[in-house]
Amino acid sequence: MSQSNTPPVEATDRQILELLAKDGRMSYTDLGRATGLSTSAVHQRVKRLEQRGLILGYGATVNYAEIGVPLTAFIAIRPIDPSQKDDCPERLITMPEIESCWSVAGEESYVVKVRTTTPAELEGLLGRIRTAANVSTRTTIVLSTYYENRPVSG
Repeated sequence: MSQSNTPPVEATDRQILELLAKDGRMSYTDLGRATGLSTSAVHQRVKRLEQRGLILGYGATVNYAEIGVPLTAFIAIRPIDPSQKDDCPERLITMPEIESCWSVAGEESYVVKVRTTTPAELEGLLGRIRTAANVSTRTTIVLSTYYENRPVSG
């Protein structure tokens, strides 16, 4: 087993991470109350967690159906010619419908999460993905979302 150069996350920092994962807008004062630290100590710890790359950003949970992109799908991507350069993420990065891209193990090389307005728009996006990256695709359309982006508890 290899040793990591990253120091372990201590219990108080882990608690701060869990609290911010549940509510990214939580004030330093409220974080201090929850952890037993002063506001300034919490502020310093959060800044340190950001600098270490343990906090990557803060965001809002969006109701995509209400803003006009109700169709969510996962597209598994496999290169047509595995001997070609593996630059699929770079080829697809300009497509705004692609929300996330993961490199995966298994039959496919990547899975992307997309959001579109209609099945016809999804069909057009699939064609653009296949052409841009020289890949074959397998698509799963989301029917309902029961929960998404749940914070992980340590």
